[in-house]
Amino acid sequence: MKLRYSEAFYSVQGEGRFVGVPSVFLRTFGCNFRCMNFGLARGEPMRDNKLANGIKHNSEVKALLDDDITNKVDKFEDLPIVHTGCDTYASIYPEFKKFMKDHTVDEVVDYVLSLTPQGKWTMDNGQDVHFILTGGEPLLGWQRFYTELFEHPRMEDLKNVTFETNTTQSLRPDFVEYLKNQNRFKVTWSCSPKLSVSGEPWATAIKPEIARSYFDVPNSDMYFKFVVADEYDVDEVAKAVDEYRKEGIDVPVYVMPLGGRSEEYKLNTRGVAELAMERGWRYTPRLHVDIFGNAWGT
Repeated sequence: MKLRYSEAFYSVQGEGRFVGVPSVFLRTFGCNFRCMNFGLARGEPMRDNKLANGIKHNSEVKALLDDDITNKVDKFEDLPIVHTGCDTYASIYPEFKKFMKDHTVDEVVDYVLSLTPQGKWTMDNGQDVHFILTGGEPLLGWQRFYTELFEHPRMEDLKNVTFETNTTQSLRPDFVEYLKNQNRFKVTWSCSPKLSVSGEPWATAIKPEIARSYFDVPNSDMYFKFVVADEYDVDEVAKAVDEYRKEGIDVPVYVMPLGGRSEEYKLNTRGVAELAMERGWRYTPRLHVDIFGNAWGT
């Protein structure tokens, strides 16, 4: 069995509960969403799911493909950054599959451990490096691979695993059983359901029954993390949280400013923080944008 992924890198966790924690990120290839509306002003043509009318790419990605970018660039990290739509576009569109890696468990383990400071998850000073499965959508078809990955002998000292998910993918019964019976590492579900600001329809993006299946996994924690730009988005967060609570899910709620570019992000930080405080939710920054700007491998 092999895993298809776009990149792996060592950085600090920039969002959510573990902000600032040294982490290895493994970005899987493929996603069930496109999120083409991110970064568009409310009311622009793509808004309100008008992208459903046969449109496959937002304007920036389409321009890149029209310019034959996949034949002009050899490395994933050399691809341009976009400022609208999904900021990890090259991990979701099949046109960019030439940049993905297709590795066995042994190859993935060798690579991710080579990124850590000491070639292991638990350092000599007792501090542990977190392992972040992100995407794309990391729960889209790779759950059997993860069982083999976590059971690899060189993964024995792994203590913390986070899945950064859009909370729409069902968990395989055998994967749930594996997580239920293992006691070596803690699992955190970082759940980021997509609001209308993304362009994805509510009915396919907000799945309380799926979230409940994550919530029920023993030896795991969970929180919600929503990308917001304005009060309209905050009202949608409240609506979504109410739906999740009807399923018995009462977990911390984080809100995060929209903005892949550091200048755009900084314009939104105070307003989003104030909106979070009004609702009693937690504010999360995009620390990696503060430190590195918006770049691959951060």
